[in-house]
Amino acid sequence: MSAPAPTIEEAVQAALATVDDPEIRKPITELGMVKGFTVAAGKITVEILLTVSGCPLRDKLTSDITTALIRIPGIETVDIDFGVMTEEQRKALQAQLRGGAGQSAEPVIPFAQPGSKTRVYAVASGKGGVGKSSVTVNLAAALAKRGLSVGVVDADIYGHSVPRMLGVDGRPTRVEEMIMPPQSHGVKVISIGMFTAGNAAVVWRGPMLHRALQQFLADVFWGDLDVLLLDLPPGTGDVAISLAQLLPNAEILVVTTPQQAAAEVAERAGAIAMQTHQRLVGVVENMSWLELPDGSRMEVFGSGGGETVASSLTTTMGASVPLLGQIPLDTRVREAGDAGTPIVLADPSAPAAKALDAVADRLAVRRESLVGKPLGLMVNARR
Repeated sequence: MSAPAPTIEEAVQAALATVDDPEIRKPITELGMVKGFTVAAGKITVEILLTVSGCPLRDKLTSDITTALIRIPGIETVDIDFGVMTEEQRKALQAQLRGGAGQSAEPVIPFAQPGSKTRVYAVASGKGGVGKSSVTVNLAAALAKRGLSVGVVDADIYGHSVPRMLGVDGRPTRVEEMIMPPQSHGVKVISIGMFTAGNAAVVWRGPMLHRALQQFLADVFWGDLDVLLLDLPPGTGDVAISLAQLLPNAEILVVTTPQQAAAEVAERAGAIAMQTHQRLVGVVENMSWLELPDGSRMEVFGSGGGETVASSLTTTMGASVPLLGQIPLDTRVREAGDAGTPIVLADPSAPAAKALDAVADRLAVRRESLVGKPLGLMVNARR
């Protein structure tokens, strides 16, 4: 005996359940955004509650809801009435997104909690100008291209550049005390540049930097990330120290150029992991060479810096710190970053894109910790 055909109400509920909120990435039916609907003479009117008035993705919601509902047999016209959640409804949504926990005096950083499955990579360099941010955004885009859920924290407060390189021009949306990060190319992004007027400079001392990083990690709704990348400022200052306190499980990825002077400074940035007891995941050598039209290579910044840093840090740490990749110098990397589409997406066949993709392949493989896990060993008692 066949199952009875679904009623029009059941079909509408099922269709609405396929529509995700563009910012939270969960079905609007689960988030309490569907206040109700009526169907009459082929026309459906749906009442949708936005988290905030003037939602920047209202048009996206309109398109997705209309597309889902118009497929239902008998529905010819879709009309959407938008309202706004009350303060109580927003607080309930915030508690729901935080797993039922209400507001607390001290924000909780999900990536620092036991059992977190998110791989956290802090991209560091000893000095500026080595292409650290460019490497960060390309690795983020490459990992997202593989189907992973990826987030980027632009922790370079003074020299923030990640939003431009990822083509993010929107501002975060607040749901009570939670911040919804903008997304681009499948990557969630947060940066101090999203909260400043125009190109205003940020003039802060250590405590302010620490608080900003803490808010980026705890107050932003990241969802279930597979990978979180942090673009750190150059050197070993306040932000690097705060990172070690807030995310002791973060792994450090050091970026350098082949130049020996840059390599010496990069070693210092990597050696901070010895003091903070963090793991060094490896070294990336950027701007390794310029490929000439005749197929030869011009080593604009010298050679061997990446290998030198990897070897020195291996000795310092007493554990293998591999050279994960060498990225050729290519004007297309800069052009793609200025245009807001990383080279791994804009021109995947470019040598620099292939090298960055190869590094992303190595970072995508998670090494599980054995801490707290039974090893299945049998102990024979002595007689």
